[in-house]
Amino acid sequence: MATFAQISSPLDADRAWAAVERRDRAYDGRFVTGVLSTGIYCRPSCAARHPARANVRFFADGAAARAAGLRACLRCRPDAIARDEEAVLAAIAAIKAADQPLSLADLAALTGYSAAHFQRLFVRATGLSPAAYVRARREERARETLALAGSVTAAIYDAGYQAPSRFYEETKGKLGMNPADWARGGAGRMIHYASVETTLGPMLVAATDKGVCCLAFGEGAADLARRFPRAELVEAGEAFRALFEDVVAAVERPGTGDAIPLDVQGTAFQQRVWQALRAIAPGETRSYGELAAMLGAPGAARAVGGANGANHVAVLIPCHRVIAADGSLGGYAYGTAIKRELLRREAK
Repeated sequence: MATFAQISSPLDADRAWAAVERRDRAYDGRFVTGVLSTGIYCRPSCAARHPARANVRFFADGAAARAAGLRACLRCRPDAIARDEEAVLAAIAAIKAADQPLSLADLAALTGYSAAHFQRLFVRATGLSPAAYVRARREERARETLALAGSVTAAIYDAGYQAPSRFYEETKGKLGMNPADWARGGAGRMIHYASVETTLGPMLVAATDKGVCCLAFGEGAADLARRFPRAELVEAGEAFRALFEDVVAAVERPGTGDAIPLDVQGTAFQQRVWQALRAIAPGETRSYGELAAMLGAPGAARAVGGANGANHVAVLIPCHRVIAADGSLGGYAYGTAIKRELLRREAK
């Protein structure tokens, strides 16, 4: 019987088994898990009880597993992955092409799934519900127009909102500066900063009155000035103590800082990537290609990598959850040792 290592795969058996143990959906479609004692093969993320390691072999795909005499698991349906992905991509294409928002029922009918099942597929693939994805697309159009338009109100209407109040309501508390700040490039903002100690080393934290705008390991005020050359930088006072303490706590226990407010600048595409990063569950990882597919742009892996590198807010926007296509750690702005430790802490 063929083993995983014998099938021209970039992953080794130990790494594949680790993905199975944590039920990592990022590896679904990259290999299947054959269980010799039951004669079935599964997705890496299958929710069934884990078999004994000695009974497991790994195969590049379902065809290789079937050639070895195994049959597909009826619980996780590993051979349905391609169809599921095609359905989600078709729905995303329809959303982008539509003049009016499409309902969940419309998208389900388009793909041939029930509404409830399609909703689960879409959330699993993108981290957002179809309705939330539609809203994100509309926000993206608004931000793209704001970068060029002379009138904030005109840009909001051009993006498809019925009224400016609707835009402000939907984007309140989201990533990014308000529309007027976006239109003028964020100039004139006051940024409060401090250097703090963590178990991962010294860390720079900076925030505006709206939220954290920078979190970087091993950096100082001079680095912050290079990142924000048009902002007024001041050392943080007592008013920011509680916020910065929350940030340190979120670094010590990554994956716990979702409630911390952020105030970040970026292009519309970068904003989408950063939102997608925050949608990856703690303890899970994605490759650049998989993250691009989540955004409905499967050919944009390089652009996703660029957006990842433009992230000023480590940990809270978890770019450490993006790994290389072969399952290795890949790079990280603050060193792979910190990246490895962040992932280890999240997996606990």
